[in-house]
Amino acid sequence: MAEPTAPAPRLAFVHVDDVPWTEVIAQQHGEQRVSVHEKFLEWNAQRMVVLGRYDPNVIIERHGHASDHLVYVMEGDLLVGDRPCPAGTLIVLELGAVFGPLIAGPRGALLFETWAGNPRPVPADKAGYYALLESKGIVRLPNPPFSKPTTALTHADDGKDLYS
Repeated sequence: MAEPTAPAPRLAFVHVDDVPWTEVIAQQHGEQRVSVHEKFLEWNAQRMVVLGRYDPNVIIERHGHASDHLVYVMEGDLLVGDRPCPAGTLIVLELGAVFGPLIAGPRGALLFETWAGNPRPVPADKAGYYALLESKGIVRLPNPPFSKPTTALTHADDGKDLYS
């Protein structure tokens, strides 16, 4: 009996122009709606690769992830906790580490992000996040509904408003 053969390693090409922006987080800053938009360049059980666009001054809660996470600031500025991260900064967040809150600068930020496995966020300070938003007069809006790519892992709580 022949041994089963493993599938051949995949070679794939994705052009950023072929992937739509998807709004994933929204906030109301006075009269203005600000958001995080992502292009899901790759999303499967082994990895997630995203181009993320943070509108000016958007705030993301302090959190970690269920896998290692890399963030490269391509344009704009991002404040991570007390650490300014201008364009050209690489942020390495290993499994179990937390960072944030993340605050986009006045010009916003364009990020290239990867996760080495499950990209699910792990909130670290919900009460502090809500207090920060309130102190700045920011209203957290429900997360916009979106469809994951068919290659992404699914979870029982997909579509629920749990993060940032």
